[in-house]
Amino acid sequence: MDTEAQSTERDRSSQPGTPGAEGRSRFALAARVADWLPGGRITLALFTGLAFLLLLNTVVVQPFQIPSGSMERGLRIGDRVLVNKLAYRFGARPDRGDVVVFDGTGYFGDADYIKRVVGVGGDHVVCCDKKGRIEVNGRSVDETAFLYPGDSASSVPFDVVVPSGRLFVLGDHRGDSSDSRDHLGSPGGGMIPIGDVIGRADWIVWPYRHWTHLTRPSAYARVPAPAGGAHG
Repeated sequence: MDTEAQSTERDRSSQPGTPGAEGRSRFALAARVADWLPGGRITLALFTGLAFLLLLNTVVVQPFQIPSGSMERGLRIGDRVLVNKLAYRFGARPDRGDVVVFDGTGYFGDADYIKRVVGVGGDHVVCCDKKGRIEVNGRSVDETAFLYPGDSASSVPFDVVVPSGRLFVLGDHRGDSSDSRDHLGSPGGGMIPIGDVIGRADWIVWPYRHWTHLTRPSAYARVPAPAGGAHG
């Protein structure tokens, strides 16, 4: 009788859904760590949350504070945006109209910058047409939806072909932006390597009254592919 009862008890403990030795071991480890930390389980929960936030910041999204007026009117000094660090993983690439954050070391300066992509690899970007608008691959782009009020498309004329794997970027406040126009004679010609892009700015999250989703403007939708169909 005793043997049969012991066997039944073992069978019951091995049924699905019943915590086994491995599960108990993990709970015991967490309990030991909590006992070791000052503050116990509360401190452990805080450390776990912090680790999750650090992982999120490293891999998925990163907050970025707007340091200047170069992207007004849409992005004001002090605004905080969330940068999507997965936007250009898994084969996706920046496209015309995207607002991107990139490492400007060796090109703009030893800092991170935020600008709008105007030209991608292979694009022929010219300023300006007879109406003062930028042309991309022969198509004039109406930037009035996001250009700073009173600004022209550019006070500096340019005529460039963007190398493969690079980006031609401009600030929306053209009168208060140091961007690709100002570095045409520098190494790399003011074009940002795609590999230096940290991510795409997708949301303004602070202050709360500025909360909004940043979308790609339709102004670039009708721009044709560059000659030869290259986009890299």
